[in-house]
This record gives sequence, structure tokens and C-alpha cells, in this order.
Amino acid sequence: MGEPLLQLDALSRASLERVPFSYAVVRELFRPDAAAALVADFPTDHYWVVDRRDEKASRYDVRPFIDFGTSEVRFPERLSPEWRALGADLASPAYRSALGNLIGLDLDEHPLEVNLFHYGPRALLEPHPDIPEKVVTHVLYFNESWERGDGGCLRILRSADPEDVVTEILPLIGTSSVIVRSDDSWHAVPAVRPDVDRSRRSMTVTFFRPGSRNSLFPVDGDYRLVDVTSKGSRGVQRLQELVHRVRRRLRRAVRGR
Repeated sequence: MGEPLLQLDALSRASLERVPFSYAVVRELFRPDAAAALVADFPTDHYWVVDRRDEKASRYDVRPFIDFGTSEVRFPERLSPEWRALGADLASPAYRSALGNLIGLDLDEHPLEVNLFHYGPRALLEPHPDIPEKVVTHVLYFNESWERGDGGCLRILRSADPEDVVTEILPLIGTSSVIVRSDDSWHAVPAVRPDVDRSRRSMTVTFFRPGSRNSLFPVDGDYRLVDVTSKGSRGVQRLQELVHRVRRRLRRAVRGR
């Protein structure tokens, strides 16, 4: 195997904040040469177009990267060597140990799931504390440039109020955020500005409580995976996903009669 892409000492240098909940901002997570390659080849294949308006509004495109509870990278044939190497790094005991040391928890028995995200124009994620099954989420970013005025910056919140902001984290390559789940771990991603010419790109590395089940990509889930553009999903793809959801609800209603 080659040299790891992750600079795990970045996790040991990070400080875990305790107010308003336990979180950290990590800098210089990738080797500089690896960072450039990851930005250039951020995947655009096999995304689920999500547009929900239930407990919280969420609009983004998400791709499975490492299956829940495994170390298997999904759809590796469409990934660059650097992205396949990153998958191996994230599934390694060394990474699990380094993240666990930062937050003061042993993660050895906690199932892992990794997903990739495109937040295109108007994409967002409203305030939420994460589901109780989650223990910690490490959010990695893959944009070479981004301005605060573009929207799409992770907000650490004091409450469910989206304007009750402690700090905002720009989605720049090498920067990442660690969120330790609690009832008070409110955070959000405000909408990306409509005229932004590229997506906000990120990855979530989540460790779940032992005995949990996959929440985003269940084995028996009914979802369509499509290729997207550098700005995320196109309008026609979002419309197709809406039609698919309506048809799915109608089928369930008919079966329930």
C-alpha cells in the first residue's frame, strides 16, 4: 500500500470544544498532493437526489461511499486511485483510533458509514441535532475555493434557531469538522446561493451505536442512483425523483388497501 492520504496527526492537534456541545474543527487533514487530486476527481456518479420536507427540510445529492458496518467502498470502478485510497484510510483501525482519541471514546465496536454529498444551488439542511443512533460524525470538505457569502457553510448552533450561530465552517479542502452527537448538538447547512457555479462538496464519516441499522441507505430502500454534474443534480433529475417518490407512495397506498 502507498503512503496514507490522511494526516492523522491533524486530529491529535485539534481541540475539542465543549460549548455549546462537543465539536472540533480540524485543519490540514490531507497531504497537499492528495488534496489537489481529491478536489479534481470528486465523484459525480451514483447519487440519490434528496428533497425532503419532513421534520427538517433537506435538499442535496448523496452517494454511498463505504457501506454501513463494512469497509467496502461502493462503485470503486468509477473512482480515481486517490479516492479508493481515501476509502482504505477511512476504514483503517488507525483512523478509527485517532478520531476516538480526539473525542475520548473507544470506537472499535461502532459500525461505520461514509457518504458523499453535492450541495448544488439552493441545497440546504435545516437545523437538527442528528439521530440518537449516531455517536460522532466527521465532515470532510472538498472545495478548492468557497466564500462565506456563497451559503452552504456548516453552522454550529446554540439552539434550533438557524441564526443562533456559534461559528461557521467553510467547506474548503483540508478542513473538516467533528460533531459529537447529543440532544444539544444543533447544526445546519444554510442554502447554497442560487448563482453559485459549483456544488458545495463534502463527505460524512459517521460512527453509530452498536446494534444500529443503516439510516440513509437501507438494504431494502427504494431509491434511484444517478450521475450528476459539477453543480450537482439537474432540474430534470430532481423532477424525475419527485415523480418516482409519488409513484412509490401510490404503490404503497394500493398495497395497503
